Amino acid sequence: MASYSVQERARQIRLLVLDVDGILSDGRLTFTNNADELKSFDVQDGFGIKCIQDAGIKVAVITGRSSFIVHNRMQSLGIAHIIQGREDKGNALSELCAEIGIDLQETAYMGDDWPDLLALGLVGLALTAPNAHEEVRKRAHLVTQASGGRGAVREICDLLLKAQGKYEETLAYYLRNFAKNDAQTKSNP
Repeated sequence: MASYSVQERARQIRLLVLDVDGILSDGRLTFTNNADELKSFDVQDGFGIKCIQDAGIKVAVITGRSSFIVHNRMQSLGIAHIIQGREDKGNALSELCAEIGIDLQETAYMGDDWPDLLALGLVGLALTAPNAHEEVRKRAHLVTQASGGRGAVREICDLLLKAQGKYEETLAYYLRNFAKNDAQTKSNP
């Protein structure tokens, strides 16, 4: 079996599937006295998700827990496939890929704990964050520099854009708008 670099694997990705707790959030669960659950999400992770979607890469979420907060946040990011309450993440991932017609080898999965191991073993690009369990880190093709809930997903989004030659084009859009706004500010002091 040939060994492929992370860049070669990333070049083929059409779908990024993310776990929530420990990947999109820092993994901590906070509850109020009224049993309301609180989660924090990194805004740069969200922006990265929007950028890769604009570049044609689909994004989905598979999580073992069910949360109205997760549904709302993912919906606000335009993520169409939000699968909650599934501990059998490998099966959920296989079903999702079959449903949307994307091969598992064209899929990247990012998870952080044992329930993610089967899904990580099925995909073309297995990803995790440094705060993941050691068994997951050992089996991932890439461990990000940033922690889950602290920019790890954005790091992966940038990797995918760069590997697929879409990073500079995406950045150029924002630089053009920056230059235009900067010129307007200088002409109207």
